[in-house]
Amino acid sequence: QVQLVESGGGLVQAGGSLRLSCAASGRTFSTAAVGWFRHVPGKERDFVAASSWPGFSTQYADPVKGRFTISRDNAKNTVYLQMNSLKPEDTAVYYCAAKRGVWGVAPEVASKYDYWGQGTQVTVSS
Repeated sequence: QVQLVESGGGLVQAGGSLRLSCAASGRTFSTAAVGWFRHVPGKERDFVAASSWPGFSTQYADPVKGRFTISRDNAKNTVYLQMNSLKPEDTAVYYCAAKRGVWGVAPEVASKYDYWGQGTQVTVSS
């Protein structure tokens, strides 16, 4: 089992920045692909960004390319999502997810991930 805990969400004005963290306990992030997803009530959970193991490959959803950066510190079992130039449409609950045993490109589909955090709210005011 991998337990994931997100932190770093909050309220920020448009144009501002936040850094989300996702800390793993239990079994580590070793060989795990890690993804960030976001959810707005009434909509599906959308892919935001993902990192392969050990972090050489990253992927981003088109709406966040150039603004968000996913990174990971495998020694600390922590994954980050740096979010810059935030927009009101970035408002959502952000979740991190992990799937162990992935050596290639990280999945961009939520159903492919085995472990999920509880989510952290990000609210961007206009």
